[in-house]
Amino acid sequence: MPYRRVEPAGEQRRRGGVGGAPVTQQVPSTEPELTGVRNFRDVGGLPTVDGRRVRQGVLFRSGHLAHATGEDAAFLASLGLHTIFDFRNAADQKLEGPDVDLPGVRNVNLPLSDPADGAEFWKMVRDGDLDQLREILADGKAADRMIGSYRAIVTERTAEHSRILHALAEDSVPALMHCAAGKDRAGLSIAVTLLALGVEREAVVEDYLKSNAAHRRYKVRRSGSAASAYSPEVMELLSPLFDARAEYLAAAFETVEETWGGVDAYLEQGLRLTPATRERLRERMLD
Repeated sequence: MPYRRVEPAGEQRRRGGVGGAPVTQQVPSTEPELTGVRNFRDVGGLPTVDGRRVRQGVLFRSGHLAHATGEDAAFLASLGLHTIFDFRNAADQKLEGPDVDLPGVRNVNLPLSDPADGAEFWKMVRDGDLDQLREILADGKAADRMIGSYRAIVTERTAEHSRILHALAEDSVPALMHCAAGKDRAGLSIAVTLLALGVEREAVVEDYLKSNAAHRRYKVRRSGSAASAYSPEVMELLSPLFDARAEYLAAAFETVEETWGGVDAYLEQGLRLTPATRERLRERMLD
């Protein structure tokens, strides 16, 4: 696969190497530099337990597309997408704006979180002072909230995940899945899709953790421009909310085991994915 040098827009190069010379990450050319879209990547190439691989160019993931530039939109249009799955809720869309319109691409808004659930919490994340943030986030509360959210999406959003997998099996590829940061709701939906395809569990986790790369991370929104709004302690308190942590995805996998007894039962009973539909999905998306 050809490689090219990429330095994400608006970010400084990491300093290292001889004499502090810039070190620029080498990334595959299938992961372009997009100016207004964070966390974009093709999940093609991931290995399955039976020796196959996810086909390149059939499944992409990213953060929201609301701030896509003209060049970003042109690149996204060149992918030949059939469907964009947007997992944001109405509150997300009000905050960030609607996705860029790509001609000929079907947009499916499938919220995976209730905008009323935690609205006050997220308002405090944006607007709260240090004492408020300590109260709601310190002592493991932030990570516990994320774990609870992952568990809830697995058990409460089976209809949505069933719809996604059936759509992919029928006609909805190439597909792009995104939420706001492309980390949690999109991350879980990508993980569910990869499990249905038979991708190795370690590879699913590895892809999920790629969202932690500096050039992919969601830009934290805080009210006010004062330095205190982004002080080291504030950012440390917020970090569990904006990290991709293996423990979060592990909690989702544990919930599958505890609720259904395993992935196969989860797919068949929870998501109503028949063996025939699952095989059709695999034929459509695997090499």
